[in-house]
Amino acid sequence: MLRTRRSASTGNDRRGTAIVETALVIPIFFTVILGIAEFGRALMVANLLTNAAREGARLSIMNGVSAADVRSSVIQQVKNTVGVTLSNNDVSILITPYPGNPDPNNEPLNANTRDLCAIEVSVNYSDVSLVLRFLNDARIRGQAAMRHE
Repeated sequence: MLRTRRSASTGNDRRGTAIVETALVIPIFFTVILGIAEFGRALMVANLLTNAAREGARLSIMNGVSAADVRSSVIQQVKNTVGVTLSNNDVSILITPYPGNPDPNNEPLNANTRDLCAIEVSVNYSDVSLVLRFLNDARIRGQAAMRHE
């Protein structure tokens, strides 16, 4: 008797496997893509906050500029670039006196030459995220420091 062999590569046994594999891979793929976009957004916001802090530091080292001027400038720049309105508590100004200089009490108007003017800006991550709104306690920060002229 003749026996016929059945070929394993007929393709009829694998109908529908491409659809099943696609259904399994697509959610993972989109999760990775959204994660990359979210991480990129966080890095961009951190960079924009650092730029706003740097502009605030540049402003704070000039003579005749008050802490309110620096805060309003930083808040306006963050609003224009990031699209988030900050409060005065989100912008901190710390002026460290140079050895031998009197304490300026964190007021740029009272700062002397070589005092270190440091600006820190922070925003809630949930205010700037694209998708992940559950990270309520996370904050993104930007900071810069310059010496008073």
